[in-house]
Amino acid sequence: MSALAVSPFATCPGLFQPSAAQDGLLLRLRIPGGLLTVPQCEAIADLADQFGGGYVEVTNRANVQIRELRAGITTEMLDRLQNLDLAAPLAAVDSLRNIMCSPTAGIDRLQLLDTRPFVAAWNRYLTTRPDFAVLSPKFSVCFDGGEAVSVRDRPNDISLVAVQIGEAVWFRLHLNLGDRGAAPCDVKVLVKPEESLQVLSAIAEIYRDYTSAIDTTKRRKPRLRELLHDWGVENFLQAVARHLPFPLQRSERTDNGSLTNGYQHLAIHSQRQTGLSYIGTILPLGRLETQQLRGLATLAAHYGSGILRFTPWQNVLLPDLQTSQIAVVQQKVEQLGLHTSATHPQSAIVACSGTTGCKSSATNTQADALALATYLEEHIALDCPINIHFSGCEKSCAQHHTSDIALVGVAQNGYEAYHVYVGEDASDEDSTKFGRSLYQNYAFTQLPGLIEQMLRVYQNQRSHSQETFKHFVNRYAIAELHQMLSSSSDCGLMGVKG
Repeated sequence: MSALAVSPFATCPGLFQPSAAQDGLLLRLRIPGGLLTVPQCEAIADLADQFGGGYVEVTNRANVQIRELRAGITTEMLDRLQNLDLAAPLAAVDSLRNIMCSPTAGIDRLQLLDTRPFVAAWNRYLTTRPDFAVLSPKFSVCFDGGEAVSVRDRPNDISLVAVQIGEAVWFRLHLNLGDRGAAPCDVKVLVKPEESLQVLSAIAEIYRDYTSAIDTTKRRKPRLRELLHDWGVENFLQAVARHLPFPLQRSERTDNGSLTNGYQHLAIHSQRQTGLSYIGTILPLGRLETQQLRGLATLAAHYGSGILRFTPWQNVLLPDLQTSQIAVVQQKVEQLGLHTSATHPQSAIVACSGTTGCKSSATNTQADALALATYLEEHIALDCPINIHFSGCEKSCAQHHTSDIALVGVAQNGYEAYHVYVGEDASDEDSTKFGRSLYQNYAFTQLPGLIEQMLRVYQNQRSHSQETFKHFVNRYAIAELHQMLSSSSDCGLMGVKG
């Protein structure tokens, strides 16, 4: 394999095709299921130190990004990554390994089945199919085993969601029919777990043939949802059935399973294995310095099973710890400069790369997000995670779904500011993909004080202790929210009302 194959012009960065960013080249390692061994962690840390900026970023697909590369990585490093299964043996299909499962798969006390073997099997299968290289590198598959820490609502093309029917466990097939960032929809098909690989293969082959018929030299590769919109779901499922040696099992029942918040995996939790626990650790904006990654790997080797688990919420789990030693491990995690409390302000703050990494960004979202987290830590005690999303432009790359509070960067005549959005309400004409417009052109210097006010009003006036921030703000008209914030402020508000 030659390092000269690396191209800086890919729009979806991979290991073999980094893309150009403001701070250098950016490459992405696909981590099926977010599961990493200690040797894999060491190799990733070496890669970031030798070729990148000395840190790694966990993505919202539980993959790993290396930033600030100045040149392609060496053949020796690529060989090492392949030998550790961090890279596919075939470069052409490396980018297809977007495979997600719950970060608590196999250890979750509520799971219906362990999805890790399915992740591994699908990953192995993909690496044997060079004909799938024609597919969009965003092609993604998710296995949800019915865990308390659910990933069923993550924006994947295909999700197989475990359900209990009588004495048996099946997968319900979900397909992404909506817009970018939407959760997959139940299409009323049941799949036996042992037949799931064949169903996925049939879908991928139909998708391959559809893509092959399109001239992708003149347009980007189509997403699977475009095929579904073009054909319709029923015609697509009929085509899948023709590819299978067994009939598709239809079900008129619709999956209305409940979801929990995405941050309950943080802090300390008991596992299904007696005497074992895991620690969910916050990664500020998904970022880990290489010394922190090595430190966590050392803890996993010494106290756990030698495994780290990255999450789609850009955090990390340290599993398989003796419960009797959990306090010692937690102290050592915090000595690495990392927090474990789900109510820490950093737990649910998300930010894109901002002006330091992206030419489209109007604001330095990374620095602003960290400054806000520091301010909130010093000024208010939170009792639940608050999802605050910093986006440097309208693209919303860091988080596709709505947040509690969204801050969208704008720049006019050299002046940087943020538009402020809250909650969501489909019936509200002011509602956007970021939520409901609250203030426009709000200077960042005044923003931490505003967010503190908003959170104090929420904690003081919510209807009950379990009411979420989003539900709270959705109960009020924008004018009422303005009034509530103004009456609670001693200094007034420094923005333009939305």
